[in-house]
Parts: sequence; C-alpha cells; structure tokens
Amino acid sequence: MSVPLFDLSRLGPRVETSIQEATLRVLGHRNFILGPEVSALEKEIESFLGGGHAIGVSSGTDALLALLMALGVGPGDAVITTPYTFFATASCIHRVGAEIVFCDIEPSAFLMNPDNLRKVVEVLKGDEKGVLRTSKGNRVRAIMPIHLFGTCCDMESINEIASFHGIPVIEDAAQVLGADFPGKLGKKKAGLLGEMSYFSFYPSKNLGAAGDAGMAVCRDAELAEKVRCVRNHGMEERYYHKIVGGNFRIDGIQAAVLRAKLPFLDGWNATRRANAAAYKEAFISAGLLDRVTLPSEPFASSGLRDHHIFHQYVIRVPKRDAVMACLAEKKIGCAIYYPVPLHLQQCFAYLGHKTGDFPESERASKESLALPIFPGLRAEEIQEVVDGIRAALS
Repeated sequence: MSVPLFDLSRLGPRVETSIQEATLRVLGHRNFILGPEVSALEKEIESFLGGGHAIGVSSGTDALLALLMALGVGPGDAVITTPYTFFATASCIHRVGAEIVFCDIEPSAFLMNPDNLRKVVEVLKGDEKGVLRTSKGNRVRAIMPIHLFGTCCDMESINEIASFHGIPVIEDAAQVLGADFPGKLGKKKAGLLGEMSYFSFYPSKNLGAAGDAGMAVCRDAELAEKVRCVRNHGMEERYYHKIVGGNFRIDGIQAAVLRAKLPFLDGWNATRRANAAAYKEAFISAGLLDRVTLPSEPFASSGLRDHHIFHQYVIRVPKRDAVMACLAEKKIGCAIYYPVPLHLQQCFAYLGHKTGDFPESERASKESLALPIFPGLRAEEIQEVVDGIRAALS
C-alpha cells in the first residue's frame, strides 16, 4: 500500500466548496491585491490568536524580512537564532546585512536550548552602555527562537534572558498556528509569546493557502503600522515613499482561501493529534521504542489541548537514510527536515563554522525523519508506515 506524505485532496468536499466560493467571490469583486479580503483575514487571525496586530504578506519569508526591515536591522547588527530550521530564517538575516549568530538546539524537541542561549549571551560583551555586541562589534538586535513541528520553545526562559538584556524576541511561528503555550499567567497562543512573530501559509502548513502567503504579527501597534508600510514599497500615500520597503503584499485570492479554511483549523489540528496518538500506539505495539525515538511533547502534562499540533511527525531513527530508502521502495512518503544545518550550508561558509560546532543540530539532521500526519490519513496507512519502519530496522 502506498502512503502519501501529504494529500490536500483529502480535506473534504465542504472545504473544497468553501474555497471555490471564496475564490469566485474575489473574481467577482476584483480586489486582487490587499483590499477587503486581506483586512478581514487580518482581523480573523487577531481574533483567533486573542490579540496582536496582524499584517498579511506574500509569504512567511517575506513576513520575517518585513519585520527585520521595520525594526531597522541591518549592517552593524546581529540576530541570534538556531541552525536547525528552514533556510529562510538565516537568509533573511543575511539579506538585511546583519550578522547571524547561532545557538544550538536541545535534542528532544529540536528547539532553541535556553541553557545554550545563556552561554551564547555570556560570551558576548556589553559595551559602555551595556549593549550586547558580538566579537565583530555588531549589536544584538533580536533573538529568534524557532517553534518547530507544531510545539513551542520554552518561551518563558527565552523571554527572561532577552528581557534582561533588553533584546526583543521574534517568534518563528511558521509551523505552530493554533498551538498553545502554558505560561505562568495562563495559556497563550503561539505568535503572541514574543514582541513579534510570523506565520507561513505555505500549502502544506496546518493552515495553507493556494500558493505562497504569510502573516506578521506585532504586539505594538506602531511597529505593526511600519510593517504595513514596508510590505507596500514603503508607501502610506500612493507614490509617496517614507521608507524603502518591498513588494510583500498578499493577494486577495490567497486571503479569501485562508478565510475559507480557518474555521476548519481546530478540527484539522485535533485530527493531527489523533494521528500522532495512533502512531504512538502502533510503535509501542511493534516493539520499536528501543530503536525509534518518538516526537517529544514537552507540554503534554500542562492540561492544554493544543500543546502540540503536529505540523510534522518527526521521529529519530538510526541509519535514517537506509530506513528512508526502504520506505521509498514501498512508496511510503517521508521527508527529512532538515538534511544540512544552516551553519554548514555552503552559502554561509563565510561565518567560519565547521562540523562539530553545533552537535545537536548536526545529529538531528542525520537522524530525523518526518512521517505522514496530515488530516485524512487513514488508520491502515499509519500501520503501513510503522510496519515499513519495522521491516527496515529488522
């Protein structure tokens, strides 16, 4: 039995009808760039999150780029993030001319390790005003933790470190729309845990568009207005440019599609959690827990329903590439997120890093394997995946 890694066709006829109606609505009113669909989507995302100021943009990558530009991050600045993430995280820092400073992940959930962050910060030197600077003299302007695969970083520890040094936190929330974080003052949605955040609506995300789309979210209204200006060539009044921005505008059809799908998101996230539970039961029954490390759920004991929304179901497995090859022979979908950590990418060789500098990120890149988890995945397909892994490891 073949099993796809992801299959959008299984979202169901209700979703398809809603998407078609939304698309036809835009074709009827012809507000193709920004416009009422985008404004409505922004308000609906703010309501879903329970706060913040949302700004629709052309992709998750452009959301981050717009945030960095709105903050004025550029040459002479630095941003701290992790090397185990999608390329866009570091590429946007590079594109604005800032220095990329890496902090290694913790091994269980692949997330920024607060202890490692403290060590990174301790190495940096404060100038006469107490501003943290790298060995190159660049000022640390932001810390960017990456919420990966559907669950959040330890944001209270990260925020505590950042606050002590007066550094804002930008959440990479591209994979966690709908996830909750159990803070000391009660639960908060991912995306409202730092000063600003960004989401991706790439089609395979839990909430996906019909192409590229993204969203920046700011707690501060003034910063949000600056991001709105940046996304549209730095214009407030047409043809009058206060700042140099970019063409980061989201189009009306993508916003309408996302509005049509948003009411289904909680149900899809619940299905993903159910699929994850079925995987766990199947791996236990197969006697594979001595060879397969299942996804960590760091906030499982919090009592929160949405502590993990399983954007990806990522296991650790020995001889990962051999296991992947066996699954491919059986036409079972799987993927590697991410095969080369960012500090070892050729384009970032100028940073001077080498193998061994960030060992947990490197180990994760060699052992991690993502399995099908999408809504519509069938029980027999989950069993087929587990049987395939058992055969590969036997």
